[in-house]
Amino acid sequence: MATERDDVFSRGPVRLGPLEGQILDALWSGGPASVREIIERLGGGPAYTTIATVLGNMRRKGVVESGRKGRFVQYAATYSREVHAARQMEEALSASDDRAASILHFVEAIEPTDLELLRNYLDGRKDEP
Repeated sequence: MATERDDVFSRGPVRLGPLEGQILDALWSGGPASVREIIERLGGGPAYTTIATVLGNMRRKGVVESGRKGRFVQYAATYSREVHAARQMEEALSASDDRAASILHFVEAIEPTDLELLRNYLDGRKDEP
């Protein structure tokens, strides 16, 4: 059901409320689910109508998609947790007055293993135009 876009940032950043974030976490962790299944994953929290309304809003934002599975409507995240994190990082960079300084501060703060991953990725891109 969920599909990743080739261009991670094609839709731009999406602002999510706390409940929307919890619902996305539930979908990322457990996969596609009906409203009732989402409520169970949230520990029986908000009312059915609240979750259904929030899911409708999330669908309009393009954050989730829905489809029928038997008698029930199932919802799935339209992108992964990793794509969401990348979008948040891009949003933070866009908000900075000095993008280069922000990138350098970020790189200075990341773990050595993450730095090595980044270094290997960038080395692989040296041959690209």
